[in-house]
Amino acid sequence: MFYAESQGPWNGSCSLKVLEPGGFMGHPISYNWYELAPGMGPTPVEPNTPSRLEIERKRVKELVPYAVVFPYIRMGRSISGFMVDETGGKFGPFENQIFIGDFSLGVIMRATTEKVNGVWQGACYPFREGFDTGLLAVQFTPNGSLIAGGTNRGWPVRGPKAYSVQRLDWTGLVPFEIKEIKARPDGFELTFTKPVDRAIAARPEVYQLKTFTHIYHAGYGSPEVDQTTPLATAATVSDDGLKVELQVAGLMQGHVHDFYLPDLQSAEGEKLLHTSAYYTLNEIPQPEAAKE
Repeated sequence: MFYAESQGPWNGSCSLKVLEPGGFMGHPISYNWYELAPGMGPTPVEPNTPSRLEIERKRVKELVPYAVVFPYIRMGRSISGFMVDETGGKFGPFENQIFIGDFSLGVIMRATTEKVNGVWQGACYPFREGFDTGLLAVQFTPNGSLIAGGTNRGWPVRGPKAYSVQRLDWTGLVPFEIKEIKARPDGFELTFTKPVDRAIAARPEVYQLKTFTHIYHAGYGSPEVDQTTPLATAATVSDDGLKVELQVAGLMQGHVHDFYLPDLQSAEGEKLLHTSAYYTLNEIPQPEAAKE
């Protein structure tokens, strides 16, 4: 079961999380329940503050890392309701992906997830902005439309209206987008909605990468910290042009990997509609698992 949580205490940025039986979701206020429910077992180890989530995972075995981190402001500010696209292709090329709204910025984003070494992780991608108010909920209709509704009640939002219900329909045109990013033992696999320009996509320097993490602490939110700059060393394009196997030196477990691809083009010469994506690398796959 996935759920969304906005930036707050013990949560450096908005994130998509997975609720697991016996798991500690990161906020020790929940430890108050152990005295009231003896059947829950012993109270987990108290996390240190300030620290890093990756460090505390080694101390608190029940701690479940955030599956997808949404970089603050760049990917929303107060994420809200989400739905999985189960329209069978009626909404475009993103079937089975998660579509999630944001209240403060009035945007809809995409997210993909995968399980690596028994841990959920994945990526988030921009989708659409410019909605009339802050979004609270999204819902797919049987005919494949996405309904987005919300209000400005509570605190300021970017949209100009007090409330609205709006509908998104797919026009039938496929945009050139980063469709999905998956982790590999030596880097990442990028899938696109259209075949890439093979000559451009085979150049490692096209893939600009940075990483960061957040302070894991009792305070509200966190700046981005511990930044690094991994290096793409090789890019192998699939025969159909839809996938790129990207080898990366300097993968950082526990960090968000920030992809910026402004120079990439489709085989037809199109630029990416959105040039950024963000992968939360909780676990680096084992080579054996990648072969299955």
